[in-house]
Amino acid sequence: MLSAVPVAALDPADPDAGAVAHYGDPAREQRVLDTAAGLVDRSHTGIIAIPGADRLGWLHSLTTQHLTDLAPMTGSELLVLSPHGHVEHHAVLTDDGTTTWLDTADAAGLLQFLERMRFLMRVEPADVTEDWALLSIAGPQTDEALISLGVGPMLPPDLLPVPEAKFASSSVPPRATAIYAVAALPRGGWVRRMPYGADLLVPRATVPELTEDLGLPLVGIWAFEAMRVAAVRPRAGFETDHKTLPAEVGWTAPAVHLEKGCYRGQETIARVHHLGRPPRKLVLIHLDGIATDELPARHTPVLVEGNERPVGFVGTAVRHYELGMIALAVVKQNLTAASVLRVGPSTAAVDTELTPGA
Repeated sequence: MLSAVPVAALDPADPDAGAVAHYGDPAREQRVLDTAAGLVDRSHTGIIAIPGADRLGWLHSLTTQHLTDLAPMTGSELLVLSPHGHVEHHAVLTDDGTTTWLDTADAAGLLQFLERMRFLMRVEPADVTEDWALLSIAGPQTDEALISLGVGPMLPPDLLPVPEAKFASSSVPPRATAIYAVAALPRGGWVRRMPYGADLLVPRATVPELTEDLGLPLVGIWAFEAMRVAAVRPRAGFETDHKTLPAEVGWTAPAVHLEKGCYRGQETIARVHHLGRPPRKLVLIHLDGIATDELPARHTPVLVEGNERPVGFVGTAVRHYELGMIALAVVKQNLTAASVLRVGPSTAAVDTELTPGA
């Protein structure tokens, strides 16, 4: 019997306190995700359901994504921005033809925003986290796992390329920039094909039976996060702060339609894209692990050796089973890969092979 170690037992204040950290061997669990497929319980993630005939047009007007013609049984991603273009919320969505489901890090905050923006629209947003759970299948054998459920293989994610700066009008098709295939599950709920595998949005009461049906190794959130960091994928609240722009962390491709008008923060998005260089960038860094084997806390400052003025901050730091101590960091755009960095007592360096554009 696997021994589950809850995150809450290690750090009750951790944002993942509702998840399992690991099942006894985090390195083995990472290897499973890297070479096969595992099941990750992410049911601590917030879920918002939005039924109503106006839901897609309403979300289209409020967010960065093009959603007016989103087909039923399709998923995508979206951002809610501040008036100055800074990221306030990120969500991955599933639309089943009658309801749009959003999984997000801050369900309460996003729901509060949506409630304020309802006006006379035919929408009924509600937090349904108590009744619905998010699970993830991750790893190269995801399709085999989906076949065992009777819903695979599924079409891979369809992402539009990001146009060059000062692109010609009508260069971006009028559709969601990221389209994720969705299928109904036999026991209820849906599966959404993702770049890392697949997400399962299911009634909480069906989780034990679904887990048994899949027969996959159970994997803790630590291993899932380690794979995310190695893949340089941002996470809201970790690789973001109060002034994060979508282009800084790589969210333009999956979540921002650059020719869709009339949403909050649009002017900043357009200006940053056409200038071609956001103020900061997301990078993967290696920590030397000599001065300390403790991982740096989220939002620890990143310094250049010999200079006490921060050039960025650490988002997520993990122990990777092959790469050692690594972290995602948001740093100034002009920081070069040759810079010797310091994070707390540790020396650090940017990984130029795994970081896009470093």
